[in-house]
Order: sequence, then C-alpha cells, then structure tokens
Amino acid sequence: MNKKQKTMLIRIVITSIFLASLSLINFENNILRFCLYMALYLIIGYDIIKKSLHGIINFRPFDENLLMMTATLGAIGLGLYNETKGQQGDFNEAIAVMLFYQVGEFFQKLAINKSRKNIASLMDIRPDYANIEKDNEIIKVDPSNLEIGSIIIVAPGEKIPIDGIIIEGNSSLNESALTGESKPRTIKKDDEVYSGSINLNGLIKIKTIKSFGESTASKIIELVENASNKKSKSENFISKFAKIYTPIVVFCALALVIIPPLFIKIILHNDVNFSQWIYRALTFLVISCPCALIISIPLSFFSGIGCASSKGILIKGSNYIENLSKLTSVVFDKTGTLTKGVFELVAIHHNKIDENKLLEYVLLAESASSHPIAISIRNFYKKELNKLRISNIEEISGQGVIAKIDELEVIVGNEQLMKNHNIEPILCHSVGTIVHIAINGEYMGHIVISDVIKEQSYKAIENLKKLNIKNIIMLTGDIEKVAKNVADELKIDKYYSNLLPNQKIEKIESLMEDKTENKTKNKKNILAFVGDGINDAPSISRADIGIAMGSIGTDAALEAADVVLMDDNPIKVATAVEISKKCLKIVKENIIFAIGIKLICLILGAIGIANMWLAIFADVGVMILCIINSFRVLLFKSRFN
Repeated sequence: MNKKQKTMLIRIVITSIFLASLSLINFENNILRFCLYMALYLIIGYDIIKKSLHGIINFRPFDENLLMMTATLGAIGLGLYNETKGQQGDFNEAIAVMLFYQVGEFFQKLAINKSRKNIASLMDIRPDYANIEKDNEIIKVDPSNLEIGSIIIVAPGEKIPIDGIIIEGNSSLNESALTGESKPRTIKKDDEVYSGSINLNGLIKIKTIKSFGESTASKIIELVENASNKKSKSENFISKFAKIYTPIVVFCALALVIIPPLFIKIILHNDVNFSQWIYRALTFLVISCPCALIISIPLSFFSGIGCASSKGILIKGSNYIENLSKLTSVVFDKTGTLTKGVFELVAIHHNKIDENKLLEYVLLAESASSHPIAISIRNFYKKELNKLRISNIEEISGQGVIAKIDELEVIVGNEQLMKNHNIEPILCHSVGTIVHIAINGEYMGHIVISDVIKEQSYKAIENLKKLNIKNIIMLTGDIEKVAKNVADELKIDKYYSNLLPNQKIEKIESLMEDKTENKTKNKKNILAFVGDGINDAPSISRADIGIAMGSIGTDAALEAADVVLMDDNPIKVATAVEISKKCLKIVKENIIFAIGIKLICLILGAIGIANMWLAIFADVGVMILCIINSFRVLLFKSRFN
C-alpha cells in the first residue's frame, strides 16, 4: 500500500467513525451540526470536488467527479432546504454517498496496484547490479554503466544483468521469466545467454554483447509497460461512451427535476413536492456514474496482458488481445516455426565428382550465409576451409548463391536458379530440400537436406482447430513435395510452396483479402502470421497480427511482432488465443452486468423506488464486483493441459 492509499484509508476511517458518532448526537445548535457535517464532507470528498472544478475550468466537466459532486451537494442543499422549513436537515446520505464512493475508489486502486505488482513480480527480471573483477576482487557496479564487451561474473542464484556470450564456466539457467518454461537450459562456453535468466549452479563469466538498456530483460519490461498505450476497440468505445453518456444523464437528471413536476402542476393541476423530485434526480446522478465500466474494462485487458506475460507470451497491447479473440486464419512459416530448422544432410545424388570435393565447393559458396541449410552442411563436413579461394559471392534471394572459387563459377541453389542459368537439373524423388550444384555451367549433382518437425507442432495445429480456427495455412520456400509432406504430417489443409520472401508477403495480403477464408457473412477475416522472428519480420509486420516465436534475444522480432512468444513452442499460439478469448468474455460480462444493473436502478430511481443507498450499490457495488471479475483472467488455465 503506497502513501496515497494509506492517506485515503485514514480519511475513510475518520469519516466513518465521526459520521456514526454524529448520527447518535442530538444537536441543539443546527449551525454547529451543519459545520461538523461539512467538515466531514470536505475530509472525504475534497479531491473529488477539486477534480470536478478542474474539469469545469478546462471545459471538460462531464465525468464521474461532476456526477458525485452534483449529487452530494444537491443532497446537502435539500438538507438545508428542510432546515429552512423548520425540520432537521439530513446530511448523512450526502456524506455516506461520498464515503462509499471513496471506499470503491480505494478498492479499485488497490486492485489495480495489486495487478501491477503481479505483473511487476512476473517481470522482475532486470537485476540492479552486475559483478565485475577489479584488483582480484569481485565488486558490484551499476549495469547501465557497463560498455559492450565488458566481462561480468554471475554467481549461482544471481540473475544475468546483460545479454552476452559465455567465455568461462558451465551451468544451467532458469529462463522461466523470459519463456514461461520451467525446464532449465544447460549452458557452456560460447553459448549466448540473456538478461533476466537465473544462474542455477556454477560460476560463469560473460562477455556482454549489448548495452543494459538494449538487453532482453529491458526490452521485455518496456514492451509490457507500453502495452497499455495500445487500446482495444472495447476500451476506446468505453472512453467515447463515457464522454457522451455523462452529459446525457446530467440533462436527464435536470429533465427529471423539471418535466414531471410541471406536468403534474400544469396538466394534472395537483400539488408538487419539488424536493422529492430533486432527491430522485440526485439519486439518478449517483446511480448513473459509469465507474464500473471505466475501471473494469482496462483492468481486464491489463490482467490479460499480465497473464500472458507469465506464460512467456508478450502481447503488445489490448487491441491485439481483442484481435486474437476474433482470429479466423493462422498462417505458419514452415522452417524454424513448425519445424526445428535443424537440417541434416541425408544424401548426395548424381555427383560427377568426389562427394567431399562437391561438399567443399558447396561450403565455400555458402560460407557467408547464415541460412540453416548452409549451417547443416557445415555441421556435416566439419573441416577447415581456405576462404581465400573465394574471390566473389553473389546471393540470389530465395534461390541460392553464385560464387567464384578457384576461378571457377560455382552455382549452388534450387531448381529455379539452375534453369535461370540454362542448366537442366536432375529431379530428385527424395523428400527434403534439394540443393543443386553446377560448376562452370555443368550440372554436378545435388544434395538432399531434410528438416525435422517439432514435436509440439502436432498439438499446436490440433489445439487451434479445437478453438474453431479452421483456416490453418503453411507458407514455405521449399518445393511442393517437401511442403506437402509436412502439411500432410501435421494435417494442415492448405499450403503454398516455392515462395520467395516477397511472394510470402503477397500471399499473406491475398489471404487477408480473401473473404472465402472466413465463411461467416459480414465478418472480417482476421489473419495471424507466425514466423520464427529471424527472417520473417516483413511478413510479421504485414499480417493483422504478427506473431514471432523463438524470439528470445531477437531484436527484429521484438520490434516487428504484435505478439512475441519467448521460446520456440508453437503450442503457445493457441494459448495466446485462449487467454484473449477468456479476457474478452470477461469484458463482455462486465459490460452487460454493469449496464444492465444501472439501467434497472436508473428506472427505479426515476420512479422514486430507489433511494441513495441503492444508488451506492449501483455505483460502488457494481464497480467492485466488476473489478473482482476482471481478476479471473489471472486464474487462466489452458483447457488443453
């Protein structure tokens, strides 16, 4: 509880005690009685009056503060009016209304702070210090002052403060705060590690590769903190609704004071008790306060973002939660997303020269490439190469490379690259990625490389189908045979193969515009693209919802994606959809409940059945119930576990 909350609690306690005491005292001096009540009113309500007057001065008068001030001052006015008639004025209701309103505000702020603390504890992954060695001693320093390339020491039980490379020591890391997975990761020399991870055992030395502010933990915290700035349609609707709704109810309250009494007096020729109608109008104002909606809707989305964060899913704004709940199509990239992206060389066919010689030319040509295929060939060959033999390398996007090696033109790539150079490749009947090789325009053979499907991919597709997402599509640059094999294995109904990077974007755009992808009439087709976050940034940016997975430490993914899965588990796509659906369900429950109760109470207040005490329930009670309901998002459990 912070200082402001403690002060508010003291004000509530003081007002409650003295209000109860004043109700029991029989005052002979009405002026003293009035002054004591007004002192209590100012103690409990001065901030509401201040906010209301500030809104009026800045020409933004219509908010819940104006409603509360008008209703309570009006009730005080009625009490003074009764005093002039020789009756004892009742000021209890005015102060009680303000008191209970502040009780509701207190619990609301307590709830929001609790939610923020929950998220803060989940995101408490950035340590305040780093250990460095100086004069044979380990000292603690501010990590924000360290430069890239600094050597830091992390003892068992400590958090890694900055992303870096292990230069000494072996250990295992708890990365659950980043990925949501509890299984430790074993690390050794030359492995990359990320800030926010906890060193479980073994002293390790790390060479930093990023600044403190650019490290993974800092980026994650920044994303979560900024998520509340991107509002959903529901939140924007509530904000607009409140701006229109508040002046309407103020004028309705005025109409309630003027129209029925005039009708009774002029048309029916009956006597009118104006104080009765004023009381009804004031009750109407208290009931109409839209706090439950204004507070509970953003809180529901905030809780949803916090729940997702705890499971290693970063959702960058409540607008993306809303879109995820309405998702109709999911498009997966294949390599590194549905498959491990760990290729294995399984065969060499039709080679006209020695296998080792052929692989040597391929590796030299691919020496500058970070593509998984190139890495798999290097892992297979494992021999040192003389890169001085290479005089030129030209990479053809989506096709392969052309290199000058030993003054020979070496072409390494797919079937299309061969045909572009008038070389007729020999087709391969094996399933996998086929890499063709030609030297000086002569075809030399091809190698077969296969990727491995992730174990979780089967469950990921199955879970999405259970969530009624029927349009599950796979895009790949691989040939038809490889694409069909993976699609059949995972039971994906639609796939597109032989796609270049720019063609993937074009295909995503056509799928987004294709109304047949969503069979429901007059409903937009909302499409998510799921990529591995390394080379899929353009496609991730283009989709309605861009989801980057396996993106721990990947800056491109953190920047481009709307949703970031901090490990490479595709099942979490369905988990993100589940959380969003639960969140939107709770939002709708709160809207229906709050508006429904208020409409009933407004009608009862207008016809004189509801009093101020019912008004307090309609305002504060409904608000507290909606806040409690909002926290149900944090209790989310996947139905697929």
